[in-house]
Order: sequence, then structure tokens, then C-alpha cells
Amino acid sequence: MTLQEAQREVDQWIKTTGVRYFSELTNMAILTEEVGEVARLISRIYGDQSFKETDNKKKLGDELADVLWVLICIANQTGVDLTEAAEKKFEKKNQRDTP
Repeated sequence: MTLQEAQREVDQWIKTTGVRYFSELTNMAILTEEVGEVARLISRIYGDQSFKETDNKKKLGDELADVLWVLICIANQTGVDLTEAAEKKFEKKNQRDTP
């Protein structure tokens, strides 16, 4: 699945199954929460924190997908084409990193 396809599928799901997009500010808060869940899991898998019973069934891929979902929602509702944005970022990175 491409970024463009993901943006279309998320938008379609929200329009047919979901109720609506949350506000941009609410989605930013949700994104922060989801990133926190990724951090919590990584600190337990790769860091020194021990697992709590509530963390045992969580999977990193699922948590990263939650982050991606909300990020796509924010992109959709603000008119950002993530494919175009990613391509520009790669161009910028390659220009800056070239000696």
C-alpha cells in the first residue's frame, strides 16, 4: 500500500464507517497519546523497564499503525499529500547530506 492509497482508504473509512474527522487539535492530542504508547512499549522491549501485565499483549506493529492512522487523519484534514511531502523530504535530505 502506498501513502496515497493509505490516505484514500483512511478517508473512505471515516466517511463510511467513522462519524467524522476529529478536530485537528484533538487529533494532535490523540497522536501524542499514541506516540506515548509506542515509547512505553519500546522502553519495555528494548530498554530497562519491565513489562506490566497490561503491556504483555501489545505489539509494536499495532502501536505504530495507530500512530500512522492518526498521522494520516491529520494529513487528510489539513490537505497534506504525504507522498509529495515525503518525496520533498528525501530530496532535501539528499541535498543536505551530499558532500
